[in-house]
Amino acid sequence: MNKKLLVPVAVLAASSLLSGCAALGLGGGDAKPGSNTRYVARDVNTLYAAAKEKLDNQQYVVAAALFDEVERQHPYSPWARRAQLMSAFSYYMAQKYNESIQSSRRFLSIHPGNKDAAYAYYLIALNYYEQISDVTRDQKISEQALAALGEVQRRYPTSRYAADATLKMDLVRDHLAGKEMEIGRFYQRRALWLASSLRFREVVEKFDTTTHAPEALYRLTESYLAMGVPEEAKKAAAVLGANYPGSEWYKRAYDLMQKHAPSV
Repeated sequence: MNKKLLVPVAVLAASSLLSGCAALGLGGGDAKPGSNTRYVARDVNTLYAAAKEKLDNQQYVVAAALFDEVERQHPYSPWARRAQLMSAFSYYMAQKYNESIQSSRRFLSIHPGNKDAAYAYYLIALNYYEQISDVTRDQKISEQALAALGEVQRRYPTSRYAADATLKMDLVRDHLAGKEMEIGRFYQRRALWLASSLRFREVVEKFDTTTHAPEALYRLTESYLAMGVPEEAKKAAAVLGANYPGSEWYKRAYDLMQKHAPSV
């Protein structure tokens, strides 16, 4: 999945205030979290500016560790809250998705009513979304992404993140429907008609707005005819004709019914 991230305005504004600060006493780009980022006491401005510099230089893991240090060394500073969210963002950019989710959830547990809570929920959703694999693999992550995106949409329907969450939800639903279709066709190839029909019905009932719905109705027609229940096949073909009258799938379903169950 290609990354598309909306960064919270408040965090960017806070970062820009410190962009001109000198980053003193820092290690190189290959520094590891837990080495020279943890045990050197620094004032909050220097530490936050150092983290921001590493982030700007795409040294994301080091940036995340430094943002974590802002909170650890200066927990009561106004910068601590911003650093929590910037740490989550840095981990996301480093593709450390579990760490980013943990940081985002920690922010929400401490600041549930903060104005940037919507962004934290959105970032959690993106972390799941970026891990979605192809349709031949297990789709647990896709389901987690769908649930997290739905949380953004439900909690913050008027936020700047809601529209992107809605778009991504449509893409995830299409992806999940594709997985059901792939399994259904697998069962069809092995003449496991009941198993295939259950998969295609899942698409028709749960993912009816996706691009896979017309084919699912056609495959359902095929499966029912193979099972010897032409009345059910007729119902599936009728739904296909009512909703997709000009599609190639309906033409194929019509021809199939004429060939195998013309009297139904």
